[in-house]
Amino acid sequence: MHKPVYVAGGGIISSIGNNITECIHALENSNSFIGEMQYLHSTHQKTLPVAEVKKTNAELAQIANLPCGTTRTALLSMIAAKEALLNSGVDNFNRLRTGFISANSVGGMDKTEDFFKTFSKDHQAGRLRDVVHHECGSATKIVADKLGIKHLVTTISTACSSSANAVFFGARLINNNILDIVIAGGTDSLTRFTLNGFNSLMILDNEPCKPFDENRKGLNLGEGAGYIVLLSEKAATTLNIQPVCTVSGYCNANDAYHQTASSSEGTGSYLSMKGALQKSGLRPSDISYINLHGTGTKNNDASEGAAVKQLFQPHYPRMSSTKSFTGHTLGASGAIEAVFSVLAVQHGFIYPNLRFTTQMKELPFAPETTFSRNQAVNHVLSNSFGFGGNCSSLIFSKL
Repeated sequence: MHKPVYVAGGGIISSIGNNITECIHALENSNSFIGEMQYLHSTHQKTLPVAEVKKTNAELAQIANLPCGTTRTALLSMIAAKEALLNSGVDNFNRLRTGFISANSVGGMDKTEDFFKTFSKDHQAGRLRDVVHHECGSATKIVADKLGIKHLVTTISTACSSSANAVFFGARLINNNILDIVIAGGTDSLTRFTLNGFNSLMILDNEPCKPFDENRKGLNLGEGAGYIVLLSEKAATTLNIQPVCTVSGYCNANDAYHQTASSSEGTGSYLSMKGALQKSGLRPSDISYINLHGTGTKNNDASEGAAVKQLFQPHYPRMSSTKSFTGHTLGASGAIEAVFSVLAVQHGFIYPNLRFTTQMKELPFAPETTFSRNQAVNHVLSNSFGFGGNCSSLIFSKL
């Protein structure tokens, strides 16, 4: 029997805000803050705009209450996870089976890069403590230990669908009566390695991105973290918490087409959206809003658009890509957009697709261009598609 999986609240930090309130203000006022690098040191500082969190590591460490030498990935994670717990009202989870499922793709690479720069000049120099947290699971453990979560702690790394899969996995654990509470989401920080890697694929825009526009040129990389607190019915009752919505559908699929590109037909995207709808028991016409993966690359938007067209024609929900605000935050993107989706259901928000001017010729629909409040948003579909064809879709539904 399908058990409800409730969402009690969320937390976020991104280039547009250090918490939910600041992010909503930016979304409502069309402020993206994608621009020249200030904190990441790169030869591309003047040529490739990014979406950075507007805090130094020292400032983040103070907010997170963690040592200043902690990796930026873990610092961002701690800040968003703490806000998620605060907003959810979950202040004592010791009596219940609690898990922390966190995704990322860069781990502690920011510290490793700094170490290597010093070490390459002098093999007797460099702080080895800067590389011990390189692997992806380390950031998860740092935050879980700080929060006091011990029942289940795990890390997911499936490229850009990572944190959507963390939410997916958390919902399954609750649905199968393995856990009562799950803090699920993800985090990623900007690093030179990822910036140079994406630049080598020639898919970065040298201006702020414009997803789903006919004249789109690529994506902008970003950083941040997002988490939502998932509850079983037992946990919601025991803790006397009124949830804000449910995770009603989820699905992961793979089009097995190419390591870094989606099929032109959008096979994986179509299968993940269709599977999430089937899981939820909803019809395509029930979806009020789609938070598109929408990276702004020629391939991604055409592929996702083809899948949306196939599944929803002839009646299309309102849709947009919030990556036009936050940039593409890689392993954190699915969770940041999950938080936006929860807020959309909770408050009736519809988000704009910034810088959109020209509809794609091959698509019969266009994204939203203005922010709206108090709309009838009953079900939100959130898409996250990663390298290797790893495609995940989540559906959040009004209670």
